[in-house]
Amino acid sequence: MLSRSQTRVPSTVFRWFAFAAFLSMILIVASGAAVRLTGSGLGCPDWPTCFKHQLIGQLGIHSTIEYANRAITGILIVVTGLTFIASLLRSPRRSDLIWLSGGLVAGVVADALLGALVVYSKLNPWLVSLHLLLSLAMVVIGAVLYHRSKYLYGPGTRADVRDRHFLLVARLLWIPFFAVLVAGTMTTGSGPHSGSSQGQLTAKRLPFAFSSAAWVHSVLAMFFVAIIIGLLVAIWNGNTPKPLQLGVRRLAVIGLLQAAIGFSQYWLHVPAALVELHVIGAVSLTIGVTQFHLRQTAHDREPGIKSPAAPTPATVGAH
Repeated sequence: MLSRSQTRVPSTVFRWFAFAAFLSMILIVASGAAVRLTGSGLGCPDWPTCFKHQLIGQLGIHSTIEYANRAITGILIVVTGLTFIASLLRSPRRSDLIWLSGGLVAGVVADALLGALVVYSKLNPWLVSLHLLLSLAMVVIGAVLYHRSKYLYGPGTRADVRDRHFLLVARLLWIPFFAVLVAGTMTTGSGPHSGSSQGQLTAKRLPFAFSSAAWVHSVLAMFFVAIIIGLLVAIWNGNTPKPLQLGVRRLAVIGLLQAAIGFSQYWLHVPAALVELHVIGAVSLTIGVTQFHLRQTAHDREPGIKSPAAPTPATVGAH
C-alpha cells in the first residue's frame, strides 16, 4: 500500500500534466478542421462506432481521417482525466486547478457528445459552428490551467495589477474577439467546405450569402486588429511593463498574419490549406488574447518552477 505522501503529485510534475492537456486542446481543433476541410465529416456515418456497429469501417481516406480524429478525442479524454486526477493528488492542493481540470474533462465530454450530434444530424452547420466554438473555449481553459500551474494563486499570494487601464482593455477585448470568432464560424458555415465529399449526402449550409458573411467577418476583424494596433501605439513610447509589451506585440503579429491569411483565402476562392491555416491562426489568437488577459496581474512562480523557458508553444509563454 502506498502512503498518502507517496501518491502526491509535486507542482513541478503537475505542470507537465497541465501542459499536455493544453496541447491536446490545440490538437483537437486542428484535427477537427482537417476532417471538415478534407470532406471527411461523414467518413464514419455512425457514432461511436464507424459504420453499422463496426469499430472501423471500410478503409478509405475519409473514414481514416474521421476515425483518426475520434481516436485523438479518445486520447484527449484520457489526458484530461489524468490531469484531473493529478490535480486532486497535487501537493499543495489548489481548488482553482481542480476546477479548471474538471472543467476540461466536462468540456471534452460535451464536445465529444456534440460531435456525435454533428454526425447524426448529417453535419448540421449550426452544430458544426458550435462544435468549433466549444473547442476554442476548451483552448482558453487549457491555457489558463497551464498558466496557473506555474504561478501562485489564492489568498495571501501576490497579485499586483500591472496597469489598471490595460486591465480594463484586456477585459473588454473579449467582446470584439468573441464577435470575430462567431462571425468567422458563420462565414465558414456558409462557405464551400461543408465537411462532406463527393458521393456523400451534401451537407446543408447556413442560410446566408457567403460573400455577406465574409464581409461582416472582415469588418469585425479589422476593428479588432485596429484595437491591437492602438495598444501597440500606446506602448511605443510609454513605460508599460515588459510583460504587457510582449503580450501586445504578439497579439499584433498574430492578428496581422491572421488578417492576411483571411483576405488571401477569400481572394483565392477559399482553398482548404489556407482555411486550415486560418483555423490554426484562430487558435493562436485565442491563446494570445487569453495570455494578454493573464499578464495583467503579476504573480510569484510556484516553488521549483523558476525558469521562464518552460516548455511552451510559440504562442504561449506568459510571465
